[in-house]
Amino acid sequence: MDVKTFRAPTMQQALAQVRRDLGPAAVILQTREVNGSRLLRWIPGMRQIEVTASVDVNVPSRLAIRTSEPAAELPAERPARETRETREPEYRSRERDRLSEQLNELQSMVEGLCQQSRRDGRAEIPEQMFQLYTEMIEAEIGEDLAREFVERVRSETMGDELADPVLVKSRLARMMEAEFQHTGPIRVTPGTRRVVALVGPTGVGKTTTIAKLAANYRLREKRRVGLITVDTYRIAAVEQLRTYADIIDLPMKVVATPREMREAMQEFSSLDLVLMDTAGRSPRDEVKIQELKTFLGEAEVDEVHLVLSAVASAATLTKTAERFGTAGTTSLILTKLDEATAVGNLLPLVRSSKLPVSYITNGQSVPDDIEAADARRLARMVLGMELAAAR
Repeated sequence: MDVKTFRAPTMQQALAQVRRDLGPAAVILQTREVNGSRLLRWIPGMRQIEVTASVDVNVPSRLAIRTSEPAAELPAERPARETRETREPEYRSRERDRLSEQLNELQSMVEGLCQQSRRDGRAEIPEQMFQLYTEMIEAEIGEDLAREFVERVRSETMGDELADPVLVKSRLARMMEAEFQHTGPIRVTPGTRRVVALVGPTGVGKTTTIAKLAANYRLREKRRVGLITVDTYRIAAVEQLRTYADIIDLPMKVVATPREMREAMQEFSSLDLVLMDTAGRSPRDEVKIQELKTFLGEAEVDEVHLVLSAVASAATLTKTAERFGTAGTTSLILTKLDEATAVGNLLPLVRSSKLPVSYITNGQSVPDDIEAADARRLARMVLGMELAAAR
């Protein structure tokens, strides 16, 4: 039997090695974390995931192999001269014994691998759910989170139901759906001004998203909309928004100081919706975030949407949401879902931030490629059951 062991920093990379070397028919015998003490796992490169796999596992019985004919009994006294006929049964018997011993050793080795996996600090993954577990890993859902979902599905699924992949995946999708909260689109009441600001790091698509929202509310909803930008750091961003404002026929103000912000808000007092574009801020720049908070306070914003790119890592998304939380964020807008190879990284974000999702965007087209967030659709996208641009 060809048994191979693969090591990689993550489960996803280890499984990729298995598929590359052994093909899709490979059987996973064991997964475990090596060099995984609490001290060593914080040292870069020390944490390794070990996967043992084979393409031809066939665990035999411990019973000796039976032949079609029983072995001939040896005579009480051995003839002085051995012939070919008397030597051949003895030779076959020795071969059977040797083969049986090898098979028993193989059985013991496989059982030892299974026992070692049980002794590892992690819960075993049911055989029926291992494929689903690997799919979650490939969807960039962290290993710990994927195991948590496996355990939850197993605890809520009775007996033979685990063997039904459609039922299991449907139950998993409902669990993930519960992870996402959503607000629906911005509620605009004619005659009552609503001020909405978009904040976030650089390069996540705030200006394009502002243009999409403005075009939809002005052209489709027939609301009176105004634009304000405080992104005076990037001349190109101001010109881009001004171009959109001219095309859609919207009033626009460029604000550089808190006083200019107050004046702009007074001029826009009769509008239904004021959309504010802000400069991209590094989540590590506390001074700039406090400056942003001052502008938002002067504008007396009703909603602060944190715009984040779905192509960022889970750790980056989580930390960015935490830092911008001091600016009073009320919801999330997730952009560039069409560029992400997988969106399992969104689960830690919504868990840690506890913010609902208001919109998702899946392209650069204005006013298209934006939609109000839906928890069921997000869950299906995480599991690869639906594409971002499916609608």
